[in-house]
Amino acid sequence: MEATVTTANSEEKTWGGGENQPMGASYGKLMMWFFIVSDALTFSGFLAAYGFSRFKFIETWPLADEVFTHFPFMHGVSAPMYYVALMTFILIFSSVTMVLAVDAGHQMKKDKVVLYMFLTIIGGGIFVGSQAWEWKNFIKGEYGAIETKGGSLLQFVDKDGKRVALAEFAATLPEVREQLTRNKAKWFMEEGSLPSYSVAEVQAGFKAHPDLLIRTETITAEKQKTVLSRAESESRLSQAAYVVEGANLTRNEYGSKLFADFFFFITGFHGFHVFSGVIINIIIFFNVLLGTYEKRKSYEMVEKVGLYWHFVDLVWVFVFTVFYLV
Repeated sequence: MEATVTTANSEEKTWGGGENQPMGASYGKLMMWFFIVSDALTFSGFLAAYGFSRFKFIETWPLADEVFTHFPFMHGVSAPMYYVALMTFILIFSSVTMVLAVDAGHQMKKDKVVLYMFLTIIGGGIFVGSQAWEWKNFIKGEYGAIETKGGSLLQFVDKDGKRVALAEFAATLPEVREQLTRNKAKWFMEEGSLPSYSVAEVQAGFKAHPDLLIRTETITAEKQKTVLSRAESESRLSQAAYVVEGANLTRNEYGSKLFADFFFFITGFHGFHVFSGVIINIIIFFNVLLGTYEKRKSYEMVEKVGLYWHFVDLVWVFVFTVFYLV
């Protein structure tokens, strides 16, 4: 609907999404750009907060090469960053297929739009599934660690500095462990689930393996975590309070708790954007199949959803750089 403004000499139409198009953009595309700019500012705030937190706790921040080492169907093989790089390539490639879909729409080639939209949906679906798989491994953990009464994190290594999982040395003690819940303890105390081993079992296993050492979460100038002597290791282990397996919003076996908090929030927020984009692409895909845009003689809707898709791809480039590379 268009409003009019009457002047002394003429009558001008104000823009209401009709023929008058600022900068040659339709109402729908301009609104998409407004959304993209506002969402970009939101992501910028999140990444800036992550950067400040990392700078403040740089000495205990986890090393990405030690956290993201898994690859599907290659259990036990250390492949640092390989799968994350593959995920990134797939998402960027889906952006290329979206460009091709938009170009085919400009040429009114329905079959090509269908093909490239389908490939874009497949790429986005693979990325979302890969991110869910990555979350699963991050939450489950691989080696386990100990948290001391002061909140420090202790990891276990052999004499060569190679990480050792709790399952490789923890003893089995004849003790009865009971999960701490509100109705069995003080009103403010509870725990999500029992870890695979108790603190006593880890301490007993460590004592029985004199070749083991403890590595703290503190990072040296050479970007290596500090390994303690055997005597220092035994002293620090005596202060153990919790067994930590994997990562959640409370504890993190990889290092600083804030890393897990930011990882879940920012990658989850971006994953929600990608998932939403996949759903929208599926709706547009079926509209293309039904010939909706052929009848309108315009594939502008494909172009608008393409703007959103390129945005989520670009955001991932920044998230990938900040979380995994820097």
